[in-house]
Amino acid sequence: MQRGSARLSVHRDDEMKHELQGLLRSGHPTRTEEWHDPEPTADDDLEVAGGPVAPGTSTASLAVVRLELARFLGRSAFPATPRELISVLRRGYAPDALVEPMERLPRSTRYANVQELAEALTGGGRATRRAKA
Repeated sequence: MQRGSARLSVHRDDEMKHELQGLLRSGHPTRTEEWHDPEPTADDDLEVAGGPVAPGTSTASLAVVRLELARFLGRSAFPATPRELISVLRRGYAPDALVEPMERLPRSTRYANVQELAEALTGGGRATRRAKA
């Protein structure tokens, strides 16, 4: 016997299962009105559904790394050194593939925003040159 509160009655639950049966079996939307269907992804959408992005891999572009870093680092984390940013990432349970490349950055460099940090991690842009200076 199931204990707890249910928002739907047994009859409504069976009715909803029947309504979804066509969708589940066919694998595509079964409505006649197109405006009910979700919009497909655009050609220029970032691909982050494949798991964590690691800077330095062939699939990690500057935009993808910047997006992944921005998910874990807020604006309040900047300006900061790599050591400070690593501690923020660790507290936010960021994937190791994102944190480990930051450990190789020069410790004395301060990054003003996510853009500079992403440029340093991907090896492009002015942040890398400033870090070497």
